[in-house]
Amino acid sequence: MANRLAKAVAWLAPLPASLRRRATTLLFNSQVRFAGTAGLRFEALTVEQAVVVVANRRRVQNHIGGVHAAAMALLAETATGAVFGMNVPDDKLPLLKSMHVDYQRRTQGGLRAVAMLDAAQRARLVDEERGHLVVPVRIVDDSGEPPIEATMTWAWVPKKRD
Repeated sequence: MANRLAKAVAWLAPLPASLRRRATTLLFNSQVRFAGTAGLRFEALTVEQAVVVVANRRRVQNHIGGVHAAAMALLAETATGAVFGMNVPDDKLPLLKSMHVDYQRRTQGGLRAVAMLDAAQRARLVDEERGHLVVPVRIVDDSGEPPIEATMTWAWVPKKRD
């Protein structure tokens, strides 16, 4: 029972990997423009997982040359929201309920976020009229270590009928 986003991403599946990543990024950023403004790029997007990266470039840097705290939070929100969005039925409205970010250390280079939903979480999105769940995300920088720990809680509610 794929939703519109999952169907659109599936339509891109036959493309070569580099073209598919670019097309997925353009597709997502056309709907979530702020992610595009920050230069977030998708490496992968499936119903199980989203992998999103941001390069450490001037547009997203803080005063000490690392990725800005707000850009790190946006990366976590985008990765979790994307995998959540691949699974929420079209008759439900996805909403970010809470965001908690602990900054552990200075970043080294760019960042990579991996957000995942397991089968039980995906089933809840389909079976329950409304609810919320924590979408796990791991963010590492170019050193392979996590500069932040983030917890994103997403909710879903029925869309209002006109």
